[in-house]
Amino acid sequence: MSKKERVQKTNAMRELERGGVAFEVRTYDVEHEDLSSGVGVRISSILGEDPNAAFKTLVTKTATGGYVVCCIPVAAELDLKKAARAAGEKSLIMLPLRELEAVTGYVRGGCSPVGMKRLFPTVIDETAQLFDEISISGGRRGISLDLNPEALAQFLGAIFADIERDEG
Repeated sequence: MSKKERVQKTNAMRELERGGVAFEVRTYDVEHEDLSSGVGVRISSILGEDPNAAFKTLVTKTATGGYVVCCIPVAAELDLKKAARAAGEKSLIMLPLRELEAVTGYVRGGCSPVGMKRLFPTVIDETAQLFDEISISGGRRGISLDLNPEALAQFLGAIFADIERDEG
């Protein structure tokens, strides 16, 4: 990388380096980023990635006020019942957007499962295991990290489970 292209490290990058987890940084332009539905698919297209191997990070809230982090392919929808079952919770709801930064330290469009303010129970959709590498947010809009899903799960203490909403 030239000096101009050097990317300022994020919490996610620092944590992965400390944990000895190999990753590759990829960047994309966020100047005109549209955070509407389908943004993850558009970003994976810009980066030339398979959208099935590009994972978004969603934060949910438990009935008792705890949190569970869910990672699913960017084109998929989260099945809250499946995710709750996988996490051993009675139920989950999506974390209100206004609470995201206070809970995780990240903003919408830049939320990574790595480097949050606290380590929360994490469930990664089982389809991640079909790939040698998946991409996740690098902890800031415009940054994506490619890494091995097994190494990510081990680092986070995450589990793999079917948490995607079934089509149809």
